[in-house]
Formats: sequence, C-alpha cells, structure tokens
Amino acid sequence: MSLAPSRSLFLLAFMAGVLTLGASFYLEYGALLRPCFLCLVQRIFLTAFTVINLIAVVHGPKRHGIYLYGAMSMGCALLGAITAVRQVLLQNIPVDQLPSCWPSLQHMVENLSFWEALTRVFQGSVDCVEINWTLFDLSLPEWSLLFFVAMLILGAAQFSRLLFGQRFPLAKH
Repeated sequence: MSLAPSRSLFLLAFMAGVLTLGASFYLEYGALLRPCFLCLVQRIFLTAFTVINLIAVVHGPKRHGIYLYGAMSMGCALLGAITAVRQVLLQNIPVDQLPSCWPSLQHMVENLSFWEALTRVFQGSVDCVEINWTLFDLSLPEWSLLFFVAMLILGAAQFSRLLFGQRFPLAKH
C-alpha cells in the first residue's frame, strides 16, 4: 500500500485549515467582528490542527507516524467540535440566563487557576450568544462545527483506509 495518499490527505487538511484560519482573521480584522472567548478557543484548536497537518506533510511519515499525526489532528478537531457545539447550545439559551460579561482572557489567566478560567469560558457570556454574522443562515459557531466535523470524517476515512487496507469508493475502476 502506498502512503502517498495519506500525505495528500494531510495536505488537504492543512489547506482547509489555512483557508479557515484566513477566513477567521478576515472576519476579525476585515469585517471587524470581535471574537468571543469560545471563538478564540476554537481558533487555538484550529491552529493546532493546521500546524499538525503541516508537520505531517513536511515529515512524510510512515505508517506509525500517520497514526500519530492522524490521532493528534483528529483530537484537535474533536476538541474544536466540542467547543463549537457548546457555543451553538449557548446561542439557544435566553440571554438573561447568562453572565453579562467576563473580564479579559488575560485577566482571567493571571488571576484564576487554569481550570477556573476554562470553566468560566465554557459557561459562556453574552458575547458568545450574540449572532452578528451568518452565511446561508448558519452562524459562525455552526460553520466552525461543520468544519471540525468534516475534518473528523476526513481523519476517520484515512484511518479506515490504513486499518482495513481499503481504498476510497471513488477510486474503484
């Protein structure tokens, strides 16, 4: 079995990550949308996902390396998806049931323990609930969730191909 298709899948995932990061930075600096804490956490997972796939493309690993890079990549995608799901759920909670605002992330990191800061970030605030941009009637957290789920599916396809030695259905002659 050739490992070249695995390297191509890492390249595809890397390119998707770069495009998504570019879109998030455009929305922040070009469209002047201010990201909330959960958006920043999703961006951290997206950045880690993208960097892992870049390293995998450059390294060109063998079978065990493909498993390692694939597992790390899928782990970042899973954590990003969990964070996006949390934000989508928060968008369906009435605003009066959420804390009004939190201090800056830097202030929380300096004055709270890591777990306390993380807990407060996942509790959400009014900033996380606000929907100020949509495309095809989907909010940013919903688009983020779709991206992370797509990358999980891509990773699962790669693992199934490696584990069971099967090609993608489109490759049949």
